[in-house]
Amino acid sequence: MKFTMSWLRDHLETSATLDEVLYALTDLGLEVEGVTDPAASLGAFTIARVIEAVQHPDADRLRLCRVEAWPNGPDAASEEVQVVCGAPNARTGLVGVFAPVGTHVPGTGVDLKPGVIRGQASNGMLCSERELELSEDHDGIIELPEDAPLGVRYIDYAGLNDPVIEIAITPNRPDALGVRGIARDLAARGLGTLKPLVVEPVAGTFPCPIGVQISPELKDKGCPIFAGRLVRGVTNGPSPDWLQKRLRAIGLRPISALVDITNFFTFDLNRPLHVFDAGNVQGALRIHPAAGGEQFLALDDKTYTLGADQMVISDDNGVESLAGVMGGAASGCSEDTVDVFIESAYWDPIIIAATGRALKINSDARYRFERGVDPAFTLDGLELATRMVMDLCGGEASEVVVDGTIPDTARSYTFDPARVGSLVGMDIPEATQRATLETLGFTLQGNQASPPSWRPDVLGAADLVEEIARVASLTKLEGKPLPRPQAGVPRAILTPLQTRERAARRMLAGLGYNECVTYSFIDADSAALFGGGADATRLQNPISSEMTHMRPDLLPGLLQAAARNQARGAMDLSLFEVGPAFAGGEPGEQQVQAAAILVGANTGRDPHASRRVVDLYDAKADAEAVLSAIGAPLKMQINRNMPGWFHPGRAGVLSLGPKLPLAIFGEVHPRIIRHYGLKGAVMALTVMVENPPQPKARKTTRGALSGNRLQAVERDFAFVLNADVEAAQVVNAAMGADKALIADVQVFDEFTGDKAAAQLGEGRKSLAIAVRLQPGDRTLTDEDIEAVGAKIIAKVEKATGGTLRG
Repeated sequence: MKFTMSWLRDHLETSATLDEVLYALTDLGLEVEGVTDPAASLGAFTIARVIEAVQHPDADRLRLCRVEAWPNGPDAASEEVQVVCGAPNARTGLVGVFAPVGTHVPGTGVDLKPGVIRGQASNGMLCSERELELSEDHDGIIELPEDAPLGVRYIDYAGLNDPVIEIAITPNRPDALGVRGIARDLAARGLGTLKPLVVEPVAGTFPCPIGVQISPELKDKGCPIFAGRLVRGVTNGPSPDWLQKRLRAIGLRPISALVDITNFFTFDLNRPLHVFDAGNVQGALRIHPAAGGEQFLALDDKTYTLGADQMVISDDNGVESLAGVMGGAASGCSEDTVDVFIESAYWDPIIIAATGRALKINSDARYRFERGVDPAFTLDGLELATRMVMDLCGGEASEVVVDGTIPDTARSYTFDPARVGSLVGMDIPEATQRATLETLGFTLQGNQASPPSWRPDVLGAADLVEEIARVASLTKLEGKPLPRPQAGVPRAILTPLQTRERAARRMLAGLGYNECVTYSFIDADSAALFGGGADATRLQNPISSEMTHMRPDLLPGLLQAAARNQARGAMDLSLFEVGPAFAGGEPGEQQVQAAAILVGANTGRDPHASRRVVDLYDAKADAEAVLSAIGAPLKMQINRNMPGWFHPGRAGVLSLGPKLPLAIFGEVHPRIIRHYGLKGAVMALTVMVENPPQPKARKTTRGALSGNRLQAVERDFAFVLNADVEAAQVVNAAMGADKALIADVQVFDEFTGDKAAAQLGEGRKSLAIAVRLQPGDRTLTDEDIEAVGAKIIAKVEKATGGTLRG
């Protein structure tokens, strides 16, 4: 939406400066997108007089001009400067437009500097219209009347000092698509007083020969009211200079007085109108739905094929106008127009929008009707347009013909001054609130507020608060802390599972992993590789063929991310994700996991040879760190009941008993690596965040450190076992011999291979463990130690079938 400051002052009595208006507009929600201020580009050009113009001694087409100029304004002393001018009309006594040295000439893009032209000094320029970007005329310099005020800025003398403002209009503010609506907002802000809009009906002197009729199916929804009248005997010449200047300022091309008048009311009062050449209208005008397939030649010289149910205005010859969107070329006004039919109507916004989109027509009328114009102003707009047509073009007006009635937009909402404080947090006196609403056109009766007909966006009591707050300026809103719902330290709001997720995420990030956020959907092949892919997890409407199933595990997404990174040259990777994995389609068939992968080396290259390829023990250590962070028990078992996507000989499961896995770690199976096209081995870990049991009692503080004054005792045991017995079985059996006294069990030696077979027998090995005994209340005697040792031997022999090595 564009308008000029002088246009705004036609509706707003104000002394506000341009900067004040611009700030207020943006603050009111009418964001200023651009300003064209002639004073910024043409303010240095002043009116000057040529004292004498003589022939240049060394150039036939140049003249030496002695110019009397006022570079410091008409109230200062004048100065005489010499200018070399090539204009053919440069002569003694000419009054023109002068640009002093240092001026930027917009038409040429040149900054004037003192110069020498053919041996003669030249300080400034006498300007043509093209150099001021007023027109393309550059055959001569501008000639002004002899009585033009010398020293005055040319833009002030010529009436060009009229800034053009462009604002962005949100769809909920159709009233701001007219200059008067903008002036109303500024008046409510306090930047002036809204001038009254006087509508003087034009008395008709004869019956209108053109009737109007709305099809019954459109009166309820489509076109509630259609009005018009004939003005005969008009002279459709060029519009007056003031009207042409305003239209040009906002980017419109003046066409003729009749057309320019309709464009003026479109932007001035947000009242689109249309004028028909009555000489080309046969019979009455009918407003009806198109049958579909009609060919319509519009004013933009394009032919459109109409669709069914698009509203049109037709006469006996056929379609004459596309209702609310664009008129037709057949009945358009020209210089030969003598009788004109002025139309004013209200059109349904949805139908207008659908028609414009279907035919791809963008017009100023469509832009306003699809957002909603003031239905109550339909007849007033017709009267004002009739008055201007008669003032500018002459003629005699007929009586008004109307079909339909103005739609009822009356509604009211409860006005509660206290809601401004509760909704917006601003303390505004009730009297100020009422004055704001009344200035904006609202009608107040007690505690009820009725929006004006030009505000279709106000649909509730909260909208009243919004209007009051934006006019008062939301910049005055002060930030205040919300009151605590209860005194003291607030209670924790995170669930235990959310706390665990946060702890796992922080621990993995602290270990150097980079977090990934992948889709919960994967392709069917990947889902099958990780134990999923059943119909229960299939999506009915997948995003793509690569996202057909809910993921049964987090590792597929991480492996895909690693493959993409390797394809781009990143070979050392450490990635993690915390999120849900899905075993089925029901709400309870999902589990939160914390998964991570390691690819490549453990660190970058350095001179200390510390770089090595990651292995399963890196994954094991990180899995244990995450379990510790989320509060899992310190003592866990390790078994080999891992899923098929881990390497069977290079992976393990940390668990509490055989049926409660806490984490899986190890090397990813080679077939999985080949499926994703990864290079090198991949170590992975998956922590089941929900599985570790929650502590029975939550403590807010850490317990005191309990030291022990008694010295620990260590004893070593070596057992001869079958070669397939795992070390974990020995360790677990030894730990269970006396849980109160045995603090730790560590494997420190393993004897295998050919030598072990020769000494111990085929298929046998020797495993040595160190058992740490920590007494609590008294020093252990030799008998105590021997008793514990006997229990350890018995437990290990029973659990593994081995014997104590002699």
